[in-house]
Amino acid sequence: MQRRFEGKTFMVTGAGTGFGAALSQRAAEEGAAHVVVHYRNSAEGAERTAEKVRAAGAEATLVQGDITSWEDIKEMAAVGFGDEVGGIDVLVNNVGDMASGQASWEEVTEEAIDHVLAVDIKGTMLMVHEFGRRMREREGGAIVNVGSTVIVRGSPRAPQYAAGKYGLLGVTKSYAKALAPTVRVNTFAPGFMETEAVLNRPEWKTGRREMILNATPAGKIPKPEDMAGTALFLASDDAHHITGSYMIADGGYSMLGA
Repeated sequence: MQRRFEGKTFMVTGAGTGFGAALSQRAAEEGAAHVVVHYRNSAEGAERTAEKVRAAGAEATLVQGDITSWEDIKEMAAVGFGDEVGGIDVLVNNVGDMASGQASWEEVTEEAIDHVLAVDIKGTMLMVHEFGRRMREREGGAIVNVGSTVIVRGSPRAPQYAAGKYGLLGVTKSYAKALAPTVRVNTFAPGFMETEAVLNRPEWKTGRREMILNATPAGKIPKPEDMAGTALFLASDDAHHITGSYMIADGGYSMLGA
């Protein structure tokens, strides 16, 4: 295991389950001194993540909040840059809503559109805004926004999800310029991962998994822990000259001309 983040302080949103939990643990395994574990509802999951972080040798602080609330985000930023934590070096905006309960565009509702866009665009933008400006004041930091390969392929299943992730690219590029040169902002765009949310999608259980697998040149659908190290590359010093960009990691699934 590399030690790319020796002594760094991380915050990972949506870290009670799935990819967020894997990212938190990987950061600790790679030398992070402190990981702030964010959750909204999954308190038990967040505590399990914190235990894994501590077992890997890092301190862990739990913080609860709704990223669609600017006030909640300000309170989370106050924790992250307060005396106990001491400042965030790396923020991973993992929280997103993929409308996992929706099997077709024909099921879309106004409520579903509003919620997905509030989480994926508004919430992530406010996280970048509040944490990024504090990082700039400290003259250093990296922000990784977790996107999706729907920025290439679109999503006929849930168009609002694709719209949200396209909007995320605008957030990334805008703040990469605004916070430069001391804070880098990038998007990590994974393909399908076997998270709990994906495994519970109705169409995943009725043949979609096999279809995706057959269309993926790499021949596999990874687990979250298989992708955490790749995502965190964008937060490492090896990516020091990458900002305002996005990196796709989907096993070749989005190669439409292949």
